[in-house]
Amino acid sequence: MKELEENQKKSETTSKNNRHASIGSARPSQRRTEGQTQPCKVCSTTEWEEDISRGETYCLGCGSVAEENAIDPGAEWTNHSDGQDRSRVGAPMRQSLSDKGLNTTIHRGDLTSAGAKRHGINGKKLRDLRRQAVIDERSKTRSSRARNLTKAFQFIRDRGNLPPRLTEEAAALYRKAAEMNLVAGRSIRGVSAACVYLAAREANLPRTIEEVGEQFDMTSIAASKELKRTIRLVSRHLGTHRITSPAEYLDVFHSKLGLPAPVLGEANYLWERVGGSLEWQGKKPAGVAGVILYKASQNRGHPRTQAEVCKVATVSEVTLRGLLRILDALLAHLGEAPSN
Repeated sequence: MKELEENQKKSETTSKNNRHASIGSARPSQRRTEGQTQPCKVCSTTEWEEDISRGETYCLGCGSVAEENAIDPGAEWTNHSDGQDRSRVGAPMRQSLSDKGLNTTIHRGDLTSAGAKRHGINGKKLRDLRRQAVIDERSKTRSSRARNLTKAFQFIRDRGNLPPRLTEEAAALYRKAAEMNLVAGRSIRGVSAACVYLAAREANLPRTIEEVGEQFDMTSIAASKELKRTIRLVSRHLGTHRITSPAEYLDVFHSKLGLPAPVLGEANYLWERVGGSLEWQGKKPAGVAGVILYKASQNRGHPRTQAEVCKVATVSEVTLRGLLRILDALLAHLGEAPSN
């Protein structure tokens, strides 16, 4: 009995010291289960060790297993940022969701026939839950702003064809545009396409306006003009004024034209020679990249027709020939041989 009382006093002293040591810290680094707070039933000691891989808690004194398949009831503190605070749990917020993923939803997978059977839901309860899911979804898009964001983010996710990180960037741009009231009077499709184009341009991911317009079904003359006008508007208000270099299109156009590797090296060499000229100011970067590859393919013996290059660079043959005259003049000034 005396040994038991002494062990209990030691355990109380140890727990007090642990409480005092944890004061001032943001969150406890370790959590203790209920079985680790009581003395061992065999040797009456309180020296416990936890085997996380096996889910067991055993006594260091006698080796008796006090718990197996233990479940930790403590909070699963996580941190999805670079800070030290671990006070928030759950998945990180997503800009590509209208509610940023903070609301709870009734998952439709739980209401299927197999899911309902697994959860013991009968037919009447299943009908009630489906109706509740519809009402819950409608209640989250009651305001016009929520409906606007929901439709726009669906456009960005389904048609943007961007990596996950850039999808979030495009959604953040659209959210800022909505806060600045830039969406009013303009189509949601057009502003979403503009945000996708700007997000790709800021991340050095080459996308032409025509390519983005095709993804968002804005290929007509009026829709294309609207897209270009919206891109200029959103770029001006959000401060995304980065200028795309023709060198960023060389790899993409080289792949689409099916050219060998030496042609790409020749194209990079030509751009290093003539890229610093002021003659390219105001010219379409995709067109400049197209004429550089057209010239490089001729120099390396793998020529491509002007029609093939224009289809990839989304410029007319008249524009390509005008850029080719500029390129030949610059190469002649540098002592290079002109094209045929």
